[in-house]
Amino acid sequence: MDLETLANLSQIAGTVTIVGGAVFGLMQLREFRIQRRDAIAAELMRGFMSPELSNAIVLIRALPDGVSAEELRARGPEVEYAAVLINMTFETMGLLVYRRIAPFPLVLELAGGIVVVSWRKLGAWMQQVRVEQAQPSWAEWFQWLAQQCEQRKSLVAPAHERCRDWQP
Repeated sequence: MDLETLANLSQIAGTVTIVGGAVFGLMQLREFRIQRRDAIAAELMRGFMSPELSNAIVLIRALPDGVSAEELRARGPEVEYAAVLINMTFETMGLLVYRRIAPFPLVLELAGGIVVVSWRKLGAWMQQVRVEQAQPSWAEWFQWLAQQCEQRKSLVAPAHERCRDWQP
């Protein structure tokens, strides 16, 4: 084997190594994204399983749609605390969806209905808080998420209908 043949084999081996490394790197990146998505899904579910959020949703669900700040506050500090907790939860979720950290289809399936109902209940209160606090960005991502969910929830049949024939 002469030096030229050895150089050619060496070049081929180098190219194969580089291509193999690139393919391996892309596979690792894909795996990382899947793991990140799964971790976010688990974290979202963990947040929804908290008794504190469940209690807040029960309190807020009992309110009339478009409850005013005065009426909400008249129901006691625990109701306003529940409203703030729901706001902070869905505010965070909205930003995570917008930044494409949390996948929107997952959030829509997991919480879309609750987000829409909660905004319908609390939207007027949040608008008033924006004015009182001179903070127009208060609940901005919650409002955005509710609008996104409302637009898309009506396009899809509920899971109990859509997946009726699903088999494990």
